[in-house]
Amino acid sequence: MKSIPRQLINHHIHPCTLIFITDPYGREECDCCGKHIVPGMKFSCGACEFGLHVKCALFPTIDSEDAREIQHFCHPHTLALVQNDEEYGSEPRCVACAQICLAPAPTFRCSRSCDLFFLHKSCNVKLPYSSVNFKHPFHSKHPLTIKYLPYNDHIRTCDACFRGIDLTLLAYSCRKSECKFNLHLDCYKLLPSITFIGHQHLLTLFEKTADVTCHLCCVNCHNFILRCVLCDINIHFQCHPSALETIKHKSHLHPLTLTKSPFEFELNSDEEEEEFYCDVCEQKRNQKELIYYCAECKFIAEVKCVFSTVSSLFSEDNSFEKEISKDDVTEVCLEIQKWQVENLLLKRIRLHEGLQVLETKTKQLEEESNGVKKEMRRTEGMLGNLVGGSSIRLIKLVENNSQLRDLFNNPRIKV
Repeated sequence: MKSIPRQLINHHIHPCTLIFITDPYGREECDCCGKHIVPGMKFSCGACEFGLHVKCALFPTIDSEDAREIQHFCHPHTLALVQNDEEYGSEPRCVACAQICLAPAPTFRCSRSCDLFFLHKSCNVKLPYSSVNFKHPFHSKHPLTIKYLPYNDHIRTCDACFRGIDLTLLAYSCRKSECKFNLHLDCYKLLPSITFIGHQHLLTLFEKTADVTCHLCCVNCHNFILRCVLCDINIHFQCHPSALETIKHKSHLHPLTLTKSPFEFELNSDEEEEEFYCDVCEQKRNQKELIYYCAECKFIAEVKCVFSTVSSLFSEDNSFEKEISKDDVTEVCLEIQKWQVENLLLKRIRLHEGLQVLETKTKQLEEESNGVKKEMRRTEGMLGNLVGGSSIRLIKLVENNSQLRDLFNNPRIKV
């Protein structure tokens, strides 16, 4: 049997020395897996109020060179290294990246009967070592945890991009069960960084979302959206005052201009119908999306293919604000304020309606309670009259009825 060391130095989860202690009364959570530590044994750092299950502290990690079996916080069973192609089954997907797991990429799978749980070794290196207490500006009021819910019938939706979250994949979720806030692993990496005049929060640039309506032009959009997750404000990339109409990109000699598509020469082409291509990635593109275009060369670049250039220009100094007229700024501020006022008023109406329902129910319960109390006083008076106020006589009358006799021994019932 493997002996338990008295202390762990330079543990991969916690930098301080962890001391092995026995604690028969402890009920705190393990800072690795998030589950309650069974009273008895744990590794602890008192200064940091940090504690680990013995199993979580001593099990090999997925980045150990010789690990053939590991314990990971995102799954209740141990994970075993896939030894041959037959163990992969029918095109299993990694729970972190959603890509198909194929040899020779090192992959761990559930050592028991969970056929859906596969995890690339390379993907796990990018995951944190623990599952609990993550904070994110998209949801600052509660901590988040990483969850895997393959048997949950509830359809999870990412609250940042509004797209669905596959129930066989890992995702960040609010630790408050009543909150139901979720984030894709990829959306967790995004951070607000773009200023929008008239709005108190920074906006985040999303490459893809579910269909939303642009707050400024009222047109549906789903690609390259500037979004405030906290306030649910969505703006077309091209509607933002700082969206540059012309950029320089390494993929082309000439400047590229933000332009609507498709073009007439594309529609009149002899090529196969509805095949529109990006000249940067040479892949098919959506004909209805804006593109960056060189009219001289008929060079077309999707926004996503020049994304790094565009996003870096967004984060540069705010010199573009000098080119925006005072009237434009005032109009944008008024639009934002109008939208916020409308939403707050609608919320207030819903809260008022809910309060009225609760007040009505409370009044009904009070009336029922008063009626019950009145009837109890009446029966108490009738009993007193029948037995002449003598409790001994009352007990004697019902001594042969076990159910009534038990009432006298029940401290919660006054007879």
